[in-house]
Amino acid sequence: MDPTAKPTPTTDPTATGAPWREAEYLADLRRRWQAAWPAGAPREPQYPLGRVPLSEMLRHWARERPQQPAVHFYGHVTSYADLDAQSDRCAALLATHGIGPGDRVAVLLPNCPQFHVVFFGILKLGAIYVPVSPLSQRAELLHALRDSTPCALVALDQLLPLVADARAELGAADPLRTLFVTSYADVLPDEPTLPLPPMAQAPRLVPEPEDHAIDLQPAMAACNAPAPQAIPDIDAPAALNYTGGTTGLPKGCIHTQGDMIDMAAAFGAVALPMADDSVMLGFFPEFWIAGENLCLIFPVFFGLPLVLLARWDAQTFMAAVQHYKVTNASMLVDSAVEVMDHPRVGDYDLRTLRHVGVSSFVKKLNLDYRRRWHALTGATIAETAWGMTETQTCNTFTYGTQDGDMDLRAQPVFVGLPVPGTEFKVCDFATGELLPLGTEGELCVRTPTLLKGYWNKPDATRESLRDGWFHTGDIGVIDIDGYVHYLGRRKEMLKVNGMSVFPAEIETMLGQHPAILGSAVVGRPDEDRGQVPVAFVMLKPEAAGTVDEAALTAWCRGCMAVYKVPQLRIVDALPLTATGKVRKQDLIPLAEALR
Repeated sequence: MDPTAKPTPTTDPTATGAPWREAEYLADLRRRWQAAWPAGAPREPQYPLGRVPLSEMLRHWARERPQQPAVHFYGHVTSYADLDAQSDRCAALLATHGIGPGDRVAVLLPNCPQFHVVFFGILKLGAIYVPVSPLSQRAELLHALRDSTPCALVALDQLLPLVADARAELGAADPLRTLFVTSYADVLPDEPTLPLPPMAQAPRLVPEPEDHAIDLQPAMAACNAPAPQAIPDIDAPAALNYTGGTTGLPKGCIHTQGDMIDMAAAFGAVALPMADDSVMLGFFPEFWIAGENLCLIFPVFFGLPLVLLARWDAQTFMAAVQHYKVTNASMLVDSAVEVMDHPRVGDYDLRTLRHVGVSSFVKKLNLDYRRRWHALTGATIAETAWGMTETQTCNTFTYGTQDGDMDLRAQPVFVGLPVPGTEFKVCDFATGELLPLGTEGELCVRTPTLLKGYWNKPDATRESLRDGWFHTGDIGVIDIDGYVHYLGRRKEMLKVNGMSVFPAEIETMLGQHPAILGSAVVGRPDEDRGQVPVAFVMLKPEAAGTVDEAALTAWCRGCMAVYKVPQLRIVDALPLTATGKVRKQDLIPLAEALR
């Protein structure tokens, strides 16, 4: 740190004492961020085509690279010209059914080329895209329809019984005027290039007459109406992305095409090294905000091909990397470990991979995983980012902090620096006062990609959005170098003998044990200690029967402060959401039963 850049003692965020002004606090942090900035990384967002709507970027690449594949799907190829033309027809079709700017269109689809067509058709029309998980059960679909009140729904044929059941429950309150249906069978080639997942091989489901469903592909082909030519307002609502719903009912985050573009410009500048021969691979569910970024936004922002998988499968991933010479991918740590442990990993050439970001949900990234991945691919894996649905995600980056494995040796959980244009502060949960660097408090973020509000929830919006800052409800720390550390949700923090214990930190430490495959930590009440951390642990298959809870507890005592040592329970599996996060609320009753 340049000593001339240090703040005066009265405004030093590392000092306790009288409160300091936010402007001085942030000015100091900006100096620290700049001093820690990786060499050669841009310090401003990069807009290769200018700050224009994503739908206009698609039109650009359709003109400049018409034959460039936009989506590879098991051998089915959608070029940029195809995607532009088909999404034009989709927008025209929606318009003929009375759908216009501001109307909501729900999308109940798994990963497939039609998802891309519908997504861009909605954006071109100026309507609002509402992704709904295709793994939804009846109550979840009912909530999505009641809350967003879409006038149209695009669904996979296999999900029509679920849709019919939900609409029957809604009765006169059913907001849908139009139902479109599509099928995997519409896009699968006769000779796939990759192994097809079972769900993609299911026979086409013919809608019942009472469904009044319109077959999307033929309807688009028959539509002679002109496509909308007006350029959508980049700052108008364009998407309702629903929060994960791990606690309480999901809330719809209002996002714009500007949010999508600003996210890609900032994160892409510092964390997505691209070249003319870059090929991206995506398997995250596209209804999920991370899948939206990876599969729908980044490829079109950069004008690059995407290899799209309907679902995760380790062998299909390896076959896709080899066949399409994939260079860039994003995955869970769990997925990377599955590849490295796969019995057929030696049959595939994975050395075209140059940049792979990982997310630590169940399994946590560690030095052993990094070294094994480098030996296999020649590339270095790193944590992707911290982010939330409310911020369009990708608000920090760790790329460029891997020298000497600094990122993995730092205090858990290291999520790096803010991307260009984004700022963080740490405040007292109760008073909102700024806290000294190195002090745990509420992580607050200010970014151009911030949601414009929660759909139809003004109270929740006012509670979270204050003076341009989003109060995350997460516990974080900013260290003296300006790096951000994420410690978990406030509601997850435990008080053990008056000491703060963060489940995420224990989970990261458990991830260092050679026999542990993954873990989840929750708390249970205790009369003497206040709370006790309880760790539900999955073992690697080869470790089953060779290590028990007593041995794991002894290992923890040698690695952790005594108050952090959890009560351990070995389990076969952990309950997960559709996006791979642990449903900790399902574990709390199990933990309380251990008293």
